[in-house]
Amino acid sequence: MIVDVLIIITAYLLGSIPSGLLVGKIGFGIDIRQHGSGNLGGTNTFRTLGVKAGLIVTIADILKGTLATALPLLFSSSIHPLLIGVIAVIGHMYPIFAGFKGGKAVATSGGVLLCYNPILFLTAVISFFISLFFSKMVSLSSMITALICVIYSIIYSFIVEVDIPLIMIVSVLAIFVFYRHRANISRIKNKTEPKIKWL
Repeated sequence: MIVDVLIIITAYLLGSIPSGLLVGKIGFGIDIRQHGSGNLGGTNTFRTLGVKAGLIVTIADILKGTLATALPLLFSSSIHPLLIGVIAVIGHMYPIFAGFKGGKAVATSGGVLLCYNPILFLTAVISFFISLFFSKMVSLSSMITALICVIYSIIYSFIVEVDIPLIMIVSVLAIFVFYRHRANISRIKNKTEPKIKWL
């Protein structure tokens, strides 16, 4: 019981590590929340601090979800790994170390999938870049990828093995992604959403 509580707390704290804020302040002496979209995630880091910083933040955010999801496996907890992964994603969205204003759940959700179902993670990455190639919008690509992950989890449960927790948690993560992109959805409708120029 105590181990389970410690795992939950650790997962939230892991998710709360503000990678974008740390990279911005330590590497560039700026608060990334005061630049670009003001978001702590990888996308704003790419736009504000460049490719190297963006990659560091994105990878760090992914690994937060991966490590948190692995905790129940490492410490023989009875809690389902995906539930702990969700806790980390919540920490990423509402980090205690950054005034509860965090990222948009995409990279850390990907990290959860990387630990639990690497093939689904790979599918998500491929889907994201294909969507990005055609739409040129990171936000739209993230939401499309979230939907594809839900569809994948359902098909996986029908064809490979029944995994209801996977369907449920991937659906929850997809809801998180859409909820955190509310402003982006409005801009997409108004055709004012920024588009990338490098792809």
